[in-house]
Amino acid sequence: MGFSDMSAEDKQTVLEHLGELRRSILISVAAVFTAAMGCFFFNEFLLQIVTYPVRSIGQDLIVTGVTEAFFVKLQLSFLAGFVIAFPVVSWAVWRFVRPALYSHERRYIYVLFPATIILFAGGVTFAYFVVLPLVLNFFVYIAGENLETMFKVDQYVSFVMSFVIPFGLTFELPVITYFLTKLGVVKAQALSRNRKYALLIIVILGGVLSPGPDPISQVLMAGPVYILYEVSILVAKRTKPRGQNDEEDAGDSSESTS
Repeated sequence: MGFSDMSAEDKQTVLEHLGELRRSILISVAAVFTAAMGCFFFNEFLLQIVTYPVRSIGQDLIVTGVTEAFFVKLQLSFLAGFVIAFPVVSWAVWRFVRPALYSHERRYIYVLFPATIILFAGGVTFAYFVVLPLVLNFFVYIAGENLETMFKVDQYVSFVMSFVIPFGLTFELPVITYFLTKLGVVKAQALSRNRKYALLIIVILGGVLSPGPDPISQVLMAGPVYILYEVSILVAKRTKPRGQNDEEDAGDSSESTS
């Protein structure tokens, strides 16, 4: 059935959802852009933070292009802007999802919203303090004593971004699993039964998403994701689908009336 075959009420509902999606996207974009504009005035401080892991192992960064430094600081501003604005982006996402939930389910947003922010911050922190130093040390070690390592600042910043953002978003897996389990889209039994296939997909994605071709960065990318997958199975086991909750609530109410 096409859009023209829908009833006026269905068309209005679809248009309302599209309008809410548009507002959520605009809120997210405006929040990231505003935060990035503010962060641009602190680009030297941001540069010190981002380059600390490579400077701590005795490596310097170089600039080889006329406009390279400017675009690097602009890139850093948007990276920091996304991290800072992530609570607003997360709120916009939950704002869009909220109408699809029953009234008694909407209270879970008060738990899922802070959990979303905490998990994202945990992923970013883990990538910066654990994964990034190990990968940098590995690359310097591979270069050996006969080669002088000189890291370009634009490539290094892109390398950091390819670690930080994916890790932050990957750590949202338990929250996504909870939400999908609640809707009945995902079941704990299916997640447990397909462990080996999930592990294969995670390893492949780890090789694709990791910024370096070395096995160290791929393992450091895939390992935490698989652990999060196991955590997601536990979350799914402890989460009751909405239909099951409704049946239990109906049973409790009938018992109380009888």
